Amino acid sequence: MNNQTGMSLIVKTITRLTVGLILIYGIYIMLQGHIGPGGGFAGGVIIALSFIHLILAFGRKAVFQKMNEARGLIYIASGALAFLLLSTLGFLGISGVGFMPFCDTAVALLVSSGLFVMFLVLIGLASKEKRI
Repeated sequence: MNNQTGMSLIVKTITRLTVGLILIYGIYIMLQGHIGPGGGFAGGVIIALSFIHLILAFGRKAVFQKMNEARGLIYIASGALAFLLLSTLGFLGISGVGFMPFCDTAVALLVSSGLFVMFLVLIGLASKEKRI
């Protein structure tokens, strides 16, 4: 990622060290939701925060090279479709505790990409207001 944009070197270094841990924690919360507190929504929020952390530290342009609004909308649609298909299987009688991590993963994909795209839209609107 480009060193010219974003925050200081200290913030970028700490972000490089912590963003992976935040992402792993979000995945852990997502996968352990059927056993204890957590689940797809809580894990999805934490996962989205790890990507938002990258934008805040490295700047919008550095992250937009890898993830943008269009790709985020594809992930939202994929998460919604996966959850719809999995819930349909539940109505057909194919369910159980072993089935829940798949549902939580679909919800986490939907929530994390949805929150991330909302953040991208909000910072896009803020940058357009500055130009006016």
